[in-house]
Amino acid sequence: MNIYVTRRIPETGLKMLEEKFGKFEMNPDDRVLTREELLEKVKGRDGVIPLLTDTIDDAVFEAAGPQCKIFSNYAVGFNNIDVAAASKRKIMITNTPGVLTDTTADMAIALMFGVARRMAESDVYMRAGKFQGWGPMLLLGKEITGKTLGIVGAGRIGENMATKMAKGFGMKILYTDLNSNQNMEKSLGAKKVDMQTLCKESDFISVHVNYCKETHHLINEQVLNWMHKGTILVNTARGPVVDEMALIKALKTNQIFGAGLDVFEDEPKMKPGLAECLNTVIAPHLGSATIDTRDKMGIIAAQNLIDALSGKTPEFLVNKEAF
Repeated sequence: MNIYVTRRIPETGLKMLEEKFGKFEMNPDDRVLTREELLEKVKGRDGVIPLLTDTIDDAVFEAAGPQCKIFSNYAVGFNNIDVAAASKRKIMITNTPGVLTDTTADMAIALMFGVARRMAESDVYMRAGKFQGWGPMLLLGKEITGKTLGIVGAGRIGENMATKMAKGFGMKILYTDLNSNQNMEKSLGAKKVDMQTLCKESDFISVHVNYCKETHHLINEQVLNWMHKGTILVNTARGPVVDEMALIKALKTNQIFGAGLDVFEDEPKMKPGLAECLNTVIAPHLGSATIDTRDKMGIIAAQNLIDALSGKTPEFLVNKEAF
């Protein structure tokens, strides 16, 4: 089988491919392929493992050729792939769901604590040699215990975070979602509300929605204006869910207390001015960046590809309706 991996993934997944197929080709450089490189490298492949940083559209499927059976995305999300175009060509699209639930929820919690207790500012303050001793007004932050947490998108990750914070820190849980989450309501006493109510009543707001046309700039200037001056916003979902320029304005005018961001609208770039907002904690898309989780992602991505090329239906097939 002629297989290509667009960027190095953990060895566990690579060993699975090697044991099953022998040789395969992989991008030797730790960087995203250029568009031209991607189109060239997928030619004649039976299967490809791309990453969420690769834009996989009909032109890529055309370049791969009619023998190509699968693009096994090394990611939970698959908004980087034109699934409809793949279905028309009878190309399987798979992802790696489930493995990120704990890890990404933990990252959201870390960002929340970091902003609330002004950890990034404190770190810079100490390294600059500015600490002259304890003071009653020095770098005052926000308490978390007993406060209200608003969850935007009560799926697996949102529920995971809500459960940990409600049970560990006695937080009141509000949430907004297209569907009701009966488990959260029964076990946590969570209350489903509209976005405006969530923004006005929450001390912390954590975003966990999928990215699609309907969620583009879901957190916009109007929504930010509904928040109070003590609100902390956390986004570990997808960058374009938040209007980054509107957020920068809210941060600079102290419309909200601060923000913790792991994803960005024009990733890997940040919008001008965000880096200067000291009331933020910003991370380079580390939501799934633990050794265990990245290994599991590699195992699932490799197994999806192995199943497809062995004539089986992969467990995590996204476009099932096409097959």
